[in-house]
Amino acid sequence: MKYQRCIILVMLFIMSCSSTQDCLENINLLPMYGSQKKCQEQIDIDQDFFRECDNGFKNRQEASKFYTKKAWGYFYKNDYDTAMKRFNQAWLLDSLNEETYWGFANILGMKEKPEESLIYFNKSIKINPNNSNVWLGLGVSNGQIFFKTQKQEYLDRAIECLKKSVQLNPKNALAYGQLTASYSYFMEKDSALKYLELTDKIDPNAINPEVREILRKK
Repeated sequence: MKYQRCIILVMLFIMSCSSTQDCLENINLLPMYGSQKKCQEQIDIDQDFFRECDNGFKNRQEASKFYTKKAWGYFYKNDYDTAMKRFNQAWLLDSLNEETYWGFANILGMKEKPEESLIYFNKSIKINPNNSNVWLGLGVSNGQIFFKTQKQEYLDRAIECLKKSVQLNPKNALAYGQLTASYSYFMEKDSALKYLELTDKIDPNAINPEVREILRKK
């Protein structure tokens, strides 16, 4: 009898450990929770979160926008982990909220993971292809990959994305500034000076001083 009780206790302990191990930690620090299968405890937490939002907002799309706004607030305070958590909550509420993917991409870019960021910039663009700043971010990430790999194709893509950005918003000074920098690396001084002039008309601070120095010496 004592032997049977010991067996039961051991089995319960193993089951308890197995249940705990199934709960992967820190998945809320990964975009879309890392696409990981959640354990029952995490599913229960999500259900509680849904109930809270359903009681506090008109619909889940509205709740998603609320958490997106909170996420950007943390992002601009350079608190990228908390921003990721809030973007994940916003995504959980509405997977068609294009800003969540934009947020994931920006955080990955800030964490020097430009290759991964491309996935989420493209997801955002697939939902809404008319956001100038998302195209800007996609261009910047391609530029970061170019600097790492020196593969011309990434610089070409960066310029394509940046041109799309200024097409959508002709007053996007940061996009013009990035185009100026991109053409300076192409050694195309005429194109670089063209975009330098356009940038200066909108916001001279959008130009990196190093880029100005490069063009001055050419």
